[in-house]
Amino acid sequence: MTQMTRIDAGGVAVGSLDHLAGWEATLVTQLRCWCDGDQGRTTVFDTFARCFDPNEAERAFAAFEALVTTLMLHAHRPLVRHSVQCSCLGADESVFIHFIRLAEAGQFNDATLVATLMIGATYAEHLTLIAGEVGHTARQMSQYISTPISRACPSAALLH
Repeated sequence: MTQMTRIDAGGVAVGSLDHLAGWEATLVTQLRCWCDGDQGRTTVFDTFARCFDPNEAERAFAAFEALVTTLMLHAHRPLVRHSVQCSCLGADESVFIHFIRLAEAGQFNDATLVATLMIGATYAEHLTLIAGEVGHTARQMSQYISTPISRACPSAALLH
């Protein structure tokens, strides 16, 4: 039996997107789609544009982009994600959504602590503030989104 590396551990399936609230599953899917490149980022932006007026869509997308970019640039290790079409929830994705859920609920200290599982303490508080905004926006968007973003986003084969 081979030993699982630290990076592989972040991709272990710990749940299913079906068990998340709709806004949480959408955020996980947006993360996956955004990480797939320019076409995926365009698809994510288009989702914001369908839900909000142009100025609000730009602001909301900028917050999401700041959250993901900061996380990807300063994470302790590369975060592992599943492909856009996959219904599994990976360990890293689970931490990501739990972090946003806490921040959105106003549990700043707990969210900041969870953030340190992914990123250094130097960035944790700043990231938590952004995550609260992103979570709030995702909840608002959930009342407008009828088609799962995963159907509109290109998929890169990552895990399954």
